Amino acid sequence: MGERSARNEELKQRTMRYGLDVYRLCQSIEDKDAKFTIVRQLIRSSASVGANYRAACRAKSRADFINKLKIVEEETDETLYWIEFLTKLHLVPESSSNTLIQEGTELLWIMVASIQTARASDSP
Repeated sequence: MGERSARNEELKQRTMRYGLDVYRLCQSIEDKDAKFTIVRQLIRSSASVGANYRAACRAKSRADFINKLKIVEEETDETLYWIEFLTKLHLVPESSSNTLIQEGTELLWIMVASIQTARASDSP
């Protein structure tokens, strides 16, 4: 397995784990009925990070790869927003959200760097 393929597999697992960790955080929120819309959005966006990263790994062209990674970037940023939102409402403790915010931020920067690298390799 090549270095790139191994890195893709690592990121597939990491983005999946991120979605699962966010889901577990959402499960810990008491009185979910009152926060249903926010929790649903957070679960959707966090699960979408991994699903769309997998789709990017199956891209048919460099342009397709870049477009799919941009979706991952957007979903990761949205996930970070909702985690911060719930934290500011004191619905989740900072001790629980800090790790997810750190991991989401790292994933976000990995996606941004990957997009930049893919674009640069398209340049003459």
